[in-house]
This record gives sequence, C-alpha cells and structure tokens, in this order.
Amino acid sequence: MSEGARRPVVPPGSASRPVVRFERVSQRFAGAPGTPPVVALDDLSLDLARHEFVAVLGPSGCGKSTLLRLVAGLLAPSAGRVEVHAMPVVEPRDDTGIVFQRPTLLPWHDVLGNVTFPARHKTGGVTPAHTARALELLALVGLSDFAHRRPDELSGGMQQRVGIARALLLDPDILLMDEPFSALDALTRDEMSFELLRIWTERPKTVLFITHSIAEALLLADRIVVMTPRPGRIREIIEVGLPRPRTMDTLAHPRFHELSAHIRGQLFSRPVPA
Repeated sequence: MSEGARRPVVPPGSASRPVVRFERVSQRFAGAPGTPPVVALDDLSLDLARHEFVAVLGPSGCGKSTLLRLVAGLLAPSAGRVEVHAMPVVEPRDDTGIVFQRPTLLPWHDVLGNVTFPARHKTGGVTPAHTARALELLALVGLSDFAHRRPDELSGGMQQRVGIARALLLDPDILLMDEPFSALDALTRDEMSFELLRIWTERPKTVLFITHSIAEALLLADRIVVMTPRPGRIREIIEVGLPRPRTMDTLAHPRFHELSAHIRGQLFSRPVPA
C-alpha cells in the first residue's frame, strides 16, 4: 500500500480548506540606528493542505525560518495575515509541534524525560498516559532501548530522533521543521530523511519543512516552495510528483534529476523583480 493510501480519511469538505494560510504576508525587522528596516518577506501568499508535506527552499536570509516562526506564533507579521484552521495565529498553539536545527535536549533529564517535557511544561506534571505515549513514540523512532540514557550518550542522529519524538508527544496536527538535519553528517542525514518519511506515513501531519538541500526537499515533499533572495518572495511552487512510497530508488528517478537541475537553475538565476 502506498503512503498516500495509508493517510486517514479526510472529513467531507475539509480537503478544500487550507490548514495553514499565508495571505499577503510581509515581515520587516528594525535595522541598526539610522538604517532602513530589513525586509525578510514581501507580499507572500501560500496555502498548505491537510497532511501535505511542503518544503521551503531558498538562499540564506530569504525568510525561510521566518515563515516557520510566523506559523508557530513566535512572531507577528508586519503586514498580511497568517491563519491556522482559518483562525489568525496570535500566539503559540497546542496543535503545532516544532523541530529545530538542533534538538536542544535537557542534559539533566534522560531521553524519556526529554520526550515528556512538553507535557510537564504545559500541565506541570507527567501522567501515565503521557509516559505511555512517550514510550510509544520512542519505539516509533527506534529508541526503545534508550529511554533512560542521557542525551550525551546518544549520537547526533539519535538526539534528533528524540527531538522529533518530543515534538510529536502532544499529537500536533502541524509539524514545523527548521533544517532539522543540517548539523548531521551526510549518511545520517539520508537515514533521518527516510526515517521522517516513515514516521509521516504512520502518523500523518501537515508539515512545513525548511531546508537548504534540493535532494532532501525532493525526497520528502509533495510541493517545494522556491524562494527568491531577500526580500523573500515565492519564485515558484513545484509539484514534485514522484511516486510514493519514496525509497533509495527515488534518488535515481529521471524526474528527481530533472527537478533537481530545474531548481538549481531557479536558485542561481536572477531575483524576481518587484
């Protein structure tokens, strides 16, 4: 059975409603005294559908991580509107999980304590249900035997798996991932990409995935948003169209190479004029 076939049935009428919407969003940050503001995003509009995997690709400083922070409720747009489930985002939401570039695990907690930390932070305590859920997630990411190890006993890839499990603890509908594998070596990065595909297949989420890697975006995403250099605008939205489930054979698919060359040309071409 394909990945798509294993996704939950979408309630009637909900498929046409975006889970996440950016509506003419601009983001400006104050510059140094006497200098103009820095325009990170400019008049950007984008919708994400339920359980869609969208990768955002672009040069450094184009506003990729700013998009993620806006959805997370960590930042308010300078102009325009950001919505989740048709409601404006005004603060962090319980239905949104975040995986950062580095897992930032708490060294004084073991792996299980790190995974259950969101429950402790939200409610002040960890229930047996939270612990059972955490152990289930550790099994999902292949770390059942490491629940009581300290973070410094784990490899970088294993630590990032803990970070993913932690983000999934409260079963968020939306998963925001900010270059989660960028600090890993190439082999571990590939391994984690396939691991993420497996997790997304078994526990579908609407994913906004920030990356600098063309290959990573093509392997994971349903659509790829290619950004211009700052100020960040959408240069192109690409329907990946590679068959699922994605495997090592996907990396040799003719369309994979065709799209890789096309995206590389887009990233190194001149910016879209204002």
